[in-house]
Amino acid sequence: MADSPDPTVLVIGGGASGNAVTILLRRAGITVDLIEARPDWNATTGSGITLQGNALRVLRELGLWERAEACGFSFGTLGITAPDGTVLHIAEDIRTGGDDLPATLGMQRPQLQQILIDAVRACGATVRLGTTADALEQHADGVGVRFSDGSESRYDLVVAADGLNSPTRAAIGITDRPEPTGMGIWRIAAPRPECVTRSDLAYGGPAYIAGYTPTGEDTLYAYVVEGCRDRASVDPADHADEMRRLAQAYGGAWPEITKHITDPKQVNYTWFTRMLVKGSWHRGRVVLVGDAAHCCPPTLAQGAAMSLEDALVLAELLTSGRDWDDELFQAYYERRIPRVRAVVEASVQIGRWQLDGVRDADVPGLIGRTMNLLKEQP
Repeated sequence: MADSPDPTVLVIGGGASGNAVTILLRRAGITVDLIEARPDWNATTGSGITLQGNALRVLRELGLWERAEACGFSFGTLGITAPDGTVLHIAEDIRTGGDDLPATLGMQRPQLQQILIDAVRACGATVRLGTTADALEQHADGVGVRFSDGSESRYDLVVAADGLNSPTRAAIGITDRPEPTGMGIWRIAAPRPECVTRSDLAYGGPAYIAGYTPTGEDTLYAYVVEGCRDRASVDPADHADEMRRLAQAYGGAWPEITKHITDPKQVNYTWFTRMLVKGSWHRGRVVLVGDAAHCCPPTLAQGAAMSLEDALVLAELLTSGRDWDDELFQAYYERRIPRVRAVVEASVQIGRWQLDGVRDADVPGLIGRTMNLLKEQP
């Protein structure tokens, strides 16, 4: 256990991994403060998210599966289509969370975040929004923290869950940063046509990938992937026009979806990135989780799942009765790195094949091998 009789933990960042580790540590009676830079706790950010079984398994451990199931849309197959909408193949999704959970659940991302927010509020953690950690002072048995409001406190452990561009990661001397993979993605939330009951992906046409995922009885999110552009060349006022121009080339459910791509404020454009911190995910009593430690393009839809699994494994180790020392934090890394590496490498490889136009690539085989690995407990 930590050196103090009543251990204290600071969680920096209120996304999937930060919220999840907060809930799990509070369940074990550990005092947790959570700070989040965004005053709105990212409660309305994002369009949709695809959660596969291994992510749902963690939500069940958090006691949140029933709420997520009620909000989302479950399905068990993936459709591959031609650009004109012709269905070429329907693949059975692998149930990475076990046979008692759906293979896949589509959700609106703000709904998932609100479920996690509500659980954090209910668990008794102290939450400070619009707050950042401006300085960290490491000690042998803890970390002194100075916050953006001028206050200071000391903790037995700091969990850095502050995302892709984590200031905490940089502050503790880890120099890894996300790198673009060469693709950019346009996303939007839209009404769900009745015919959309699973994810369908079209390869080819003016984009590398055009796809959609149901996120509820009445909603879906749609996405179009192309070569990444210089962000400065993409005027936010033109986001809807640009996505609609690409989407208009696709058939099937796309004509119905495209009618709703009208408001540029509802369209998100971002690059695919990759990062994997190697060697260890901690320095002293500061440890990384989620996107602060790794990120990958969404070609396998495993970003949130990997973040949730990080939180589960770290919380399990912190509440195991072991000393909070280098050996424990290295055990966390050693347990997570093979699984995360496999996901990052497979996600990047699938995108690289598409960028390079490799037509004989074994995409189904790579997906299947990776997903079968994820059936094991994290």
